[in-house]
Amino acid sequence: MGTQIGDLLEKEKISLEHLQGRTVAIDAFNTLYQFVSTIRGRDGTPLMDSKGRITSHLTGMLYRTTNLMEKGVRPVFVFDGKPSELKAETREKRSAIRTAAKEKFELAKKEGREEDARKFARQSATLSGKMIEEAKELASLLGVPVVQAPSEGEAQAAFMCEKGDVFGCVSQDYDSLLFGTPLLFRNIAVSGKRKVPGRNIYIDVEPERIELEKTLRILNIDRRKLVWIGILVGTDFNEKFPKVGPKTALKLVQNNDSFEKIVEETGHEPEFDYGDIEKIFLEQKPEENYSLEFREPETEKIKDFLCAQHDFSEERVSNALKKIRSKAQEKGSQSDLKKWF
Repeated sequence: MGTQIGDLLEKEKISLEHLQGRTVAIDAFNTLYQFVSTIRGRDGTPLMDSKGRITSHLTGMLYRTTNLMEKGVRPVFVFDGKPSELKAETREKRSAIRTAAKEKFELAKKEGREEDARKFARQSATLSGKMIEEAKELASLLGVPVVQAPSEGEAQAAFMCEKGDVFGCVSQDYDSLLFGTPLLFRNIAVSGKRKVPGRNIYIDVEPERIELEKTLRILNIDRRKLVWIGILVGTDFNEKFPKVGPKTALKLVQNNDSFEKIVEETGHEPEFDYGDIEKIFLEQKPEENYSLEFREPETEKIKDFLCAQHDFSEERVSNALKKIRSKAQEKGSQSDLKKWF
């Protein structure tokens, strides 16, 4: 879910050509949840193989990766590690929400209410450890680097971006900015119309770029105060302050040089240690020993994994893989293929 600070941010509309020839760090968990939430049948049922195993995440991983690489974008998938203990309460609440949504989904599907079924299906989406390992395996077979973070994947991606090893971070959540990523890209590989959940309204969706330094300059704050805004409006690690939205939060941090004064001004004494939350965003220790080597896809192993084991269409898998090879061969002769990977 992340922190809801989007209304405060300066967003620049871009096209995917903006990322051509660039290496980007993708928030893997965020992306996989998109896949399991949205890649479903008309009644909201996730895609499955003949043994009843969910394959929505594999479908998304295959086509998102090959589509990006066809456009000259080099993706690196960064996976979360051990979550902070402060995230436990949030995880429990989300689990309860998903359980309730699953019950509503089953009832809506039984009664033939397809729109409600799709809505509750998205809310009930889960990502198991097995699914995460399968996504890592497929990414590796596709020749795409996989980086395992010690804890928060967004913190790891931000570190890689600050080092200059990747151009920017790709995530739908704004938390990446709190973790210090210099460049955040949203709606990557997503464009067109999107239905607003629960409403019969469609909005235009385009890829967008958000620069951290530009954002801080416009808001006239530093990154620490951006983290304070996140704490005030709520993060994955804490509940929001009552009656404090993004604009109020901005005024509070602009007018105060300590969080203690903000607490005093709001009159709300939080039940969590805001100092601990601040440290999560400002003092993460990332993995420094990682590899960003791209390799040629292992075609036969991919077909065995997806087609033989999970009932994917061999024709569709072959066509997807052709996109990568065709893009590589645009660089010149066959001998140039390995240089592209």
